[in-house]
Amino acid sequence: MRLRQVVLVAADLEQVVGDLCEVFGIEVAYRDPDVAFFDLHNAVLAVGDTFIEVVSPLKDEAAAARYRARRGGDCGYMVMVQSDDYARDRARVDALGVRIVWSAELDDISGMHLHPRDTGGPLLSLDEPRPPAAWRWAGPDWHKLTDVGNARAVTGVEIADPDPATRAGRWSEILAWPVQRDGDAWQIQLERGALRFVDAPSPTAVGLTQIDLALRDPDVALDRAAQRRIEHTADTIVIGG
Repeated sequence: MRLRQVVLVAADLEQVVGDLCEVFGIEVAYRDPDVAFFDLHNAVLAVGDTFIEVVSPLKDEAAAARYRARRGGDCGYMVMVQSDDYARDRARVDALGVRIVWSAELDDISGMHLHPRDTGGPLLSLDEPRPPAAWRWAGPDWHKLTDVGNARAVTGVEIADPDPATRAGRWSEILAWPVQRDGDAWQIQLERGALRFVDAPSPTAVGLTQIDLALRDPDVALDRAAQRRIEHTADTIVIGG
């Protein structure tokens, strides 16, 4: 298993996409018309062979709009983990009593979104692309952008929760991947990419709160953030919540 894509939900799609592209030098690989099914429009940005997707609700009653409202604004929305055996994972999810809110089985990929009330934290998706190096959700041309820009890969996410140990344990069950204590956090280290669970500092700061990126030159990203007057510290840039 590996971390393959993370999703943000934003009120202003183009503002957040523009900030990500300018600060990290990455580009939009795909805008998927099919996300209209979820009352969304989107942009998928290539970061090597991993991806950041930004979605924005088209209707106030969209699930993503309701989630954004509960979180108090733009925020992390979904974690997408690449599976190497979808049938096995589907059987385990069913055995654990985790509900599936959406699924698809296509020629080149199978995927399922798991009910957040059964997993806790952000929406979790398990997807098996065929072949393993493919990724349908990023469109047909993302391979042309794998070496573009400063950002090289999405390497991890941080998930805040009032009970991070329990939440990490639940995700460990679902993914069948071990969890380990790492200082004040609990971490699931996948084959590529880490899922880190930490204490939530406030009731609204719950869910996907941080994305870790490998950069060729962090100083360039920080300089660009400063030029755009984006909130940042020595190792953190705040975009999309």
